[in-house]
Amino acid sequence: MRRTLVIMVKEPRPGRVKTRLGRDIGMVGAAWWFRHQTSALIRRLRDPRWQIVLAVSPDTEGLASRVWPADLARRPQGHGDLGQRMGRLLRGAPRGPVCLIGADIPGVTRAHVARAFSALGAADFVFGPAPDGGYWLVGAARRCALPPGLFGDVRWSSEHALGDTLAGLSGHRVALVDMLQDVDTAADLLDAPMPSLLR
Repeated sequence: MRRTLVIMVKEPRPGRVKTRLGRDIGMVGAAWWFRHQTSALIRRLRDPRWQIVLAVSPDTEGLASRVWPADLARRPQGHGDLGQRMGRLLRGAPRGPVCLIGADIPGVTRAHVARAFSALGAADFVFGPAPDGGYWLVGAARRCALPPGLFGDVRWSSEHALGDTLAGLSGHRVALVDMLQDVDTAADLLDAPMPSLLR
């Protein structure tokens, strides 16, 4: 069955994306960074080994947006907290293994994504941990239904996010892959590679 890579994107409008980063560098600068970072990431992750689906927000504006490549399938993220939206996207993806990532991970490459899909050969779930205790990738083999409480008791935006998620997956085979840094603040930008579009 075909592999699916879901990338969560938001319309790059000042004050609506990367607001923590915006408090450090300004909302216009944060939106500009996110737009170019996302464009570079999408180009870099295109690969015949998987299909890319963009999970857009806000729903109506994102589905009609001209910012994202027109040839890629789009799905609305819908309402709810991050866990509710991720659970819905994982369950609603085409049949087969699925991995889901955010668009604010400058270091992610096709090799990272390929390792995550390979891990799903033996594992039910795969996570790409982040240094802050969260994770940049979640994947599911989907050999059976996803647990109904998946992402239910997770303290998002905290050092407990990965641990809380793993606690809800007892009895399932879980693999961890590469640790990568997302960008939330200006300090995170210091070690982040710049989008190739900007070089």
